[in-house]
Amino acid sequence: MNETAVESARILIVDDEETNVRLLERILDRAGYTNIESTTDPGGVLRLFTWYQPDLLLLDLHMPHLSGFEVMRQLQQLIPAGTYLPILVLTADASPGAKERSLSDGAKDFLTKPFDATEVMLRVRNLLETRFLHLQLQNQNQNLEDRVRQRTQELEEAHIETFERLALAAEYRDDDSGQHTRRVGRTSAVVARELGLSTTEIELIERAAALHDVGKIGVSDTILLKPAKLTPVEFEAVKTHTVVGAKILSGSRSALLRLAEQIALTHHERWDGSGYAGLAGEAIPVAGRITAIADVFDALTHRRPYKEPWPVDEALAEIASQRGRQFDPDVVDAFLRVEEQATVVSLGRETAA
Repeated sequence: MNETAVESARILIVDDEETNVRLLERILDRAGYTNIESTTDPGGVLRLFTWYQPDLLLLDLHMPHLSGFEVMRQLQQLIPAGTYLPILVLTADASPGAKERSLSDGAKDFLTKPFDATEVMLRVRNLLETRFLHLQLQNQNQNLEDRVRQRTQELEEAHIETFERLALAAEYRDDDSGQHTRRVGRTSAVVARELGLSTTEIELIERAAALHDVGKIGVSDTILLKPAKLTPVEFEAVKTHTVVGAKILSGSRSALLRLAEQIALTHHERWDGSGYAGLAGEAIPVAGRITAIADVFDALTHRRPYKEPWPVDEALAEIASQRGRQFDPDVVDAFLRVEEQATVVSLGRETAA
């Protein structure tokens, strides 16, 4: 136990008798305590308690206008749950009822007047040592919780990074720049911001949208890299990447990966209901609707095994033409407003490696 901490503990004395207050101050002073406040007005205890934040309260019971019992009840609202703040009752009332009620109302110890100075010092010392041991334990618990929280966050980040690298590996197969996933994430975030989503939602969408095609890892290279039009059977195989991606990302407690699962499953749905799974309109999650536009725009404006990149203006015209058909009208409008601000245009003109 830190001796300096105990001796500098904040001690508040509440007793309507001035002589009792002065006696207690002398006892505590001789014991080496240096931080003492006192009052003979029980009505002012709440204000003084809030300002002083004592480590120990020495409290008389029978005082005019406001008893010690009433003071303890008032203080309950100021003492956080789980906090050990000792109250030592000092009273001339030696009845069993007074002691029982005091301890029931929040007191941690009880002494009757006239009291012995040595006993007061021992009780004060014991209560303060318990107070500081409790605070030390609270700090240790908080440090442990912080370390557990940090480690949990590190593990979650490592988990997410694994999926990001998996998505990147899948993307390298038909985008040798390996930047498609990042561009889709950035564009989705810009559109989400334009739609007025919260900062937290925007940050989640940026990272989650980058995982939209992780399911491509389950599609054959023969199909994925085919430089010609796919057969109906081959196209059905490509369509499975949404379900595969959602399964890969499923089962996580992470808000980011739950959103990524949702996006992976729904980013090929169409506003008119003619998409992969037949979801339509607002039944398609908003993150999926946003990612759908970002994905198509990026695919159009960059080279793929089966096509050359489109000029940006033609890609924008195609997006606009699909308003209310393939894409959510509100998301299209937000996307085009961003384009007017030159944000999406600058992203679209990134050079493919």
